[in-house]
Amino acid sequence: MGTQRSGDNKMTTLDSISERETLEQELARTQEELDLINQKLEEKGDFGLGQGASTVYEWEMNLALRESAEAKIKSIQAALDRLDQGDYGLCEVCGQPIDPGRLEILPHTTLCVRCAQAGR
Repeated sequence: MGTQRSGDNKMTTLDSISERETLEQELARTQEELDLINQKLEEKGDFGLGQGASTVYEWEMNLALRESAEAKIKSIQAALDRLDQGDYGLCEVCGQPIDPGRLEILPHTTLCVRCAQAGR
């Protein structure tokens, strides 16, 4: 999927299409995960004191998974917006290009490795 950039750090049209497809696929997968989690959360057992501890744990775990999936969806949508604006693949802190390998693993990342490691 390599992100090739021209001299002005802008993505070429072909790269932009490839990145968009990757992000849209990731968005679709994450939306499917969210839908499955929401289905699991529709059924909540009614337990008395000391009963259903494993089910309550599973319920709480699914709530955390839903929150994570929702955050990922927002992040992917923001990456698609950056792609539309021509800022995709640039670190939001230092403005340098994000390594293509990092974008391949985390297509919705907003930080280069150096800024991510610095905790910026």
